[in-house]
Amino acid sequence: MPKQSVHRLKRRMLTDRISIVVVGCGGTGSAVLSGLPYLHHALLAAGHPKGLRVYAIDGDRVSETNCVRQPFTSSEIGLYKVHVLMQRLNVFWELDWVGIPSHVRYGRDVPDADFLISCVDTRAARGTLARIVRLKTRRFYYWLDLGNNASSGQFVLGEPLRANRTGTGMRLRCVDELFPQIVNAKLDARDTLPACSAAESLIRQEPYINSMLAQHALAMLARLFRHGEIVYHGGFISQETGRVNPLPTDRNTWARIQNPRRLNVAA
Repeated sequence: MPKQSVHRLKRRMLTDRISIVVVGCGGTGSAVLSGLPYLHHALLAAGHPKGLRVYAIDGDRVSETNCVRQPFTSSEIGLYKVHVLMQRLNVFWELDWVGIPSHVRYGRDVPDADFLISCVDTRAARGTLARIVRLKTRRFYYWLDLGNNASSGQFVLGEPLRANRTGTGMRLRCVDELFPQIVNAKLDARDTLPACSAAESLIRQEPYINSMLAQHALAMLARLFRHGEIVYHGGFISQETGRVNPLPTDRNTWARIQNPRRLNVAA
């Protein structure tokens, strides 16, 4: 069998505090945020000296519809999602993580970080983040993007730096490099999610697709942080068939799937 390609974590992240920015606090983003404290404490228990420092960004307020598919209650309607979620996490886990109630348009409210995790629901928003992570004046070592439709989704971890300066092997390709259509704002009009009513949203989207996607992405990060290396940097999930297909850290695989007609990806 051919030898698997391995991606190794930047060496300093094994000892320094790892900074993470999560953009989007909806169904997927809230699930990612809820799982990060477990990863933080797992790192500390395994001997990492500092664990995680997390920032979350979202300019939306809680609506009545959100109280069905997302972890909010009717008493929180009108409050910023990011404030609600971060207050819960900080109180329960005794953390000092930061919530920023802002829509990401130009990147001014996105602090530099080791990892940017995007959980946005439009291609236009993803396109904005794709530009932000590549600005010469900014520093983002990794970009992890999660996207889904009614019953399937994908997560892709990439390195947006123009060159792999740390000597950790070949650069991981970002989601927009592999699937250019995922940042094409013109395709947003074709997407039918999210729905505008709670009942309609439950009919048109499987209840657990967001949490499934978040758990698989978090499990990949856990392996990267705890073991310092991974042989895959993403995956494709179908709730309809129950299949999860990994995205190997392999140039041949990237070459096969860079044709956008080969595989449909979810916004």
